[in-house]
Amino acid sequence: MTDSSARNSIRRRCDWCGDDPEYMRYHDTVWGVPVYDDRRLFEFLVLESAQAGLSWITILRRQPGYQAAFENFDVHKVAAFTSAEIEHRMADPRIIRNRKKIESAVHNAARFIEIQKEFGSFSNYYWQFSKGAPIQNRWHTINDIPATTPLSHQISNAMRKKGFQFIGPTVMYAYMQATGMVNDHLVTCFRHSEVKKAAHK
Repeated sequence: MTDSSARNSIRRRCDWCGDDPEYMRYHDTVWGVPVYDDRRLFEFLVLESAQAGLSWITILRRQPGYQAAFENFDVHKVAAFTSAEIEHRMADPRIIRNRKKIESAVHNAARFIEIQKEFGSFSNYYWQFSKGAPIQNRWHTINDIPATTPLSHQISNAMRKKGFQFIGPTVMYAYMQATGMVNDHLVTCFRHSEVKKAAHK
């Protein structure tokens, strides 16, 4: 048994990440960790909106392509994309070439900037919905984890009133999981306690 196999054998993970190395890296280092940086929050907004109707691993494998195509998620640069620049992205095989999703990313970038101006940062606006603190869930099986919650509906509705697109309650809950507003690691997963401790530092 290799060292890495030995480590994995004593680490119990959430069932959804399986044994895909990319999924395991994301699960072990990113998923559920609270995000307060606006650039990262915009990144996840673009990625989660692009994921609608697709598997997350499809988007995860294209993350480097998205970083390149969307100017390392510089919200001001994305908001300024012209029609010609959108057409250029439509020809980029590194991302999901869905016109509505690409156009919504540009549209949402402008709304994101408006939120920043109104609230000082998008982080301030977003985290107010959970009173600034991550929600620590205690799920025992993957079937316990909901696709939406009353809070995901609340945030989705609020953001849609602000003009955001491709941000329904299911996409919003996935966004909440990715950005650590909720800790949805199973209680049997080694990351549950680690994420919980990090949230309280």
